Amino acid sequence: MNNSNSTILLLADGRIFQGRSFGYQGETVGEVCFNTGMTGYQEILTDPSYCKQIVTMTSPHIGNYGINEEDVESENIQVAGFVIKEETMTPSNWRSTQSLGEYLKKNKIVGIKEIDTRSLTRHIRDKGAMNGIISSNDLDIQSLDKKLKKFPDMNGLDLAKDVTTQKKYKWPGKGRYKVAVIDFGIKKNILRLLSDIGCELTVFPASIKAEDILSFEPDGVFLSNGPGDPLAVTYGIETVKKLLGKVPLFGICLGHQILALALGASTFKLKFGHRGINHPVRNNEKNTVEITSQNHGFAVDLDSLPPNVISTHINLNDNTSGGIRCTDIPAFSVQYHPESSPGPHDSRYLFNQFIEMMNA
Repeated sequence: MNNSNSTILLLADGRIFQGRSFGYQGETVGEVCFNTGMTGYQEILTDPSYCKQIVTMTSPHIGNYGINEEDVESENIQVAGFVIKEETMTPSNWRSTQSLGEYLKKNKIVGIKEIDTRSLTRHIRDKGAMNGIISSNDLDIQSLDKKLKKFPDMNGLDLAKDVTTQKKYKWPGKGRYKVAVIDFGIKKNILRLLSDIGCELTVFPASIKAEDILSFEPDGVFLSNGPGDPLAVTYGIETVKKLLGKVPLFGICLGHQILALALGASTFKLKFGHRGINHPVRNNEKNTVEITSQNHGFAVDLDSLPPNVISTHINLNDNTSGGIRCTDIPAFSVQYHPESSPGPHDSRYLFNQFIEMMNA
């Protein structure tokens, strides 16, 4: 590998993948994970929950429909790097404004293509998600290994502070319900859907104090998704503890984990996480199955739930927590993404459940 496009992906356990440069030529480090979605790469790239992660797409053809102006979940690309098998150079879609490769290059996101993504995915499934480095500048393995060893593990990392809004803002639109949104790394489609069902939204930084939320006098509080280890978001856990029983609470993904921790439960890191748009979840209360969109590397320990908290949803792939509800105070959360962008719409009813809770 000695041409100008030569690129290496080195994993923390020493596994090497050689390919070609994709997007921006350079170097990047992050936790290597995989997403099984066949579509939705633009939403994945811009999802703040992927902060400091190198995402591998398991579908072999990526970029088919290009990039458009609307399908973004935040203002910036959030992934640390991108890994694919085959790049579509000439996308075909009437909404497309540029190719995926052009989009990554413009935003200085380093990627690698033409590697065996199936082999990489199987390796992560067997060994677990781990840190990796992509480089098209430095092809010396010993040099890359030294750089990689300096990068921290995801355990213990508070990344919500890196992706949260720096100051509060109002989401456009009026509504009957005054909702305070705590932004741990929120996706835009969550805000769109909450607004569509009648919520007037004010988005607060992750570090907001409970006293400031309560003085705002909201009808309800939404706890957003976000990246990193929930245990590290100590300020968010403390805020939610002080909100319990005082205002209706609804959490998604990291918000689910933070609510569980505030209630006295514990969390743990999954071996390789859940990332895709077709994960089956059983609704324990309705005895039905929902197909869900998921993106998380940590989970709530079901055995640690206190007596006043029930498990409402279970991930049918590995029987981990999919959702919880308090029996004595108005608070519930789910581990997956009911706003489903991209993905199925089976779980949209949860937003109406939040409205019903605020009406009670």
